[in-house]
Amino acid sequence: MMTTSTTDLTRRDLLRQSARFVGAAMALQAWPRAATTLFADPMDALQQAAGDAAASMRQQMGAIPITTTPLGDMLTMLSGPGGNVVVLNGPDGKVVVDTFVRNVWDRLKPLLDGMGTSPIKTAIDTHWHLDHSDGNENFRAAGAELIAHANTAKRLAESHDLLGMHFDPRPAAAMPTKTFTSSEALDVNGEQVHLTYVPPAHTDTDISIHFAKGNVLHLGDLFFNGTYPFIDYSTGGNIDGMITASESALGKVDDKTKVVPGHGPLGDKAALTRYRDMMVTVRERVRKLKTAGDTLEQAVAKKPTADLDAQWGKGFMPPDVFVTVVYNTL
Repeated sequence: MMTTSTTDLTRRDLLRQSARFVGAAMALQAWPRAATTLFADPMDALQQAAGDAAASMRQQMGAIPITTTPLGDMLTMLSGPGGNVVVLNGPDGKVVVDTFVRNVWDRLKPLLDGMGTSPIKTAIDTHWHLDHSDGNENFRAAGAELIAHANTAKRLAESHDLLGMHFDPRPAAAMPTKTFTSSEALDVNGEQVHLTYVPPAHTDTDISIHFAKGNVLHLGDLFFNGTYPFIDYSTGGNIDGMITASESALGKVDDKTKVVPGHGPLGDKAALTRYRDMMVTVRERVRKLKTAGDTLEQAVAKKPTADLDAQWGKGFMPPDVFVTVVYNTL
């Protein structure tokens, strides 16, 4: 029976619990065949195959087309092979938030070049996960400064086992060239770009990026628009932090703000409010079950999200997995 608390979870525990749901948890069609194989394998075979699963995810995610959404005169959202990317283009150079998976560079670079003749000046990681930072080395090789929170640099330098995949430490050429602990500001292309650290929420590495003049807020994986979020409790994520992050973000936006999620379509204040409210509802339902003494398996079996699943349960995180994560991080 899985009654483990967050503080008691070991790396093996995390891998086992993630593997239990891995075929469903990696929606987005990133690696369906690998997920099916991993789900059926015994634990030792799962660990042996974890590196291949990461490579398979990268390959299949990298095949997804890149789509563009204008956010303003100088701002564009790119979506597809990983989390949503935002590009600020102007005469001072391009600023790119998140770097996709590395094997889309031969398609991404011409797209960036087509936005204007200015070079890529800066790349920013919203957090450490592969689908948001895997292209770091490409951006650095192109001459970009790479900015991230200090915890992102720490996590990138570690090995990780997550959702049935193994990640080795990133090479030196993929590491941030500049880090910060609380906040950082860029004055570029006539835009004020504010980078702000968010206490542990999706991970312990998350930052928000606010383009003040353009009225655009990029929240990375603090915001999954229209779906249950993935919360990485192996690197500090927790449901309370996710809700607090959403509430903090709501204090920065107005009805005209374009809110960029880590995954999902472009959002706004109303979408972010619905997302916050959903997480509060699920947290309180799961808290009530846990406080009453229900084990994890009993809580999951009671389907506390049943009335929400039609709207929120068809994305990255299946309902049972989300309930599991909420329970384990309360």
